[in-house]
Amino acid sequence: MTGLSLRSIASLTEVDKPAWDAVANPAGESFDPFLSWDFLHALEASGCATTKTGWQPAHLVATAADGTLRGALPAYAKAHSYGEYVFDHAWADAFERAGGRYYPKLLSAIPFTPATGRRLLAPQADIREALALGAMQLAETNGLSVWSMNFPAAPDRETADRLGLLHRVDRQYIWENEGYRTYDDFLTALSSRKRKALKKERAAANDGIEIVGLTGDDLRPEHWDVFFACYQDTGSRKWGQPYLNRDFFDRIHRAMADRVYMAMAKRDGRYFAAALNFIGSDALYGRYWGRLAESPFLHFELCYHRAIDFAIAHGLSRVEAGAQGEHKLARGYRPRPVHSVHHIPDGNFRQAVADYLDYERRAVLADIEAQQAELPFKASP
Repeated sequence: MTGLSLRSIASLTEVDKPAWDAVANPAGESFDPFLSWDFLHALEASGCATTKTGWQPAHLVATAADGTLRGALPAYAKAHSYGEYVFDHAWADAFERAGGRYYPKLLSAIPFTPATGRRLLAPQADIREALALGAMQLAETNGLSVWSMNFPAAPDRETADRLGLLHRVDRQYIWENEGYRTYDDFLTALSSRKRKALKKERAAANDGIEIVGLTGDDLRPEHWDVFFACYQDTGSRKWGQPYLNRDFFDRIHRAMADRVYMAMAKRDGRYFAAALNFIGSDALYGRYWGRLAESPFLHFELCYHRAIDFAIAHGLSRVEAGAQGEHKLARGYRPRPVHSVHHIPDGNFRQAVADYLDYERRAVLADIEAQQAELPFKASP
């Protein structure tokens, strides 16, 4: 685009918050909490996404001749592949065994957040293409093995296809609101056996437990104390060390409490479990959960059923409950494809990955089709 200038910045503080938010969540588009300046800045300022943790910010910004921000692309120079939810460790191993250097690589994604959304943040197609070309050039100029864009929305995938990027497909389990007014409306769409099973599961989860939902001003530091203790317990068991620190969540509380929904469980007057969700304009995004004591079916209640309750009550179109988890099928979460795209400058490596992705994509899509039979919904007439 004539008069457009691209540059890489090492911190979100180099861009004014209103300018970033104007291209990240423009009027007329659905609001994505993970693209907001507040969310991304909290990751950097808390030390969670920095050079020290292997997430060196290298965001691309596109400015007009008068200095107006016209587009942006979240990007990080990565020293590893952790916290991405698109798994390329086998690629790294193969490339390095062949004598290459896989890390650092360039990644456009929201750190620690496997949610589909806009990545090429510009209203105009030509600016989105300029941002993508800029990322490709940045990778090549610096001798990086790959530029990847994880969980891009459809317009970004279309741009990537035009530029010849490789396309990878995986799956997530997403609950979709078919115009339900209540949770019971949702249950009526299920087969009798599955409906009874979920009712029994929810009754058991709530037996002797008080569950509350908190957002906005109702969230207080003591709630975050419990949540963070739960998050640390679960994170240490899943990953060895949780990715996010308390300062990050404190910043989210101060800047984005109205975009947070926390479901918390209390027993004998004390909170002991919590699930954290972020609220978009048409989706609820489940992110983290943890518990300090065992309780039957509580994970399903806090993370899946309460999320559905919230989505129905607030007219949201879907619940995205994060990566993995075939157990979500029985709770009405449908298998849906999610995507990543990849620019690989090395021709031989690119061809090897392309061949693998062709095979993987067919297998994933076939498995998604097969999983339709496992859904709890009534059979279509």
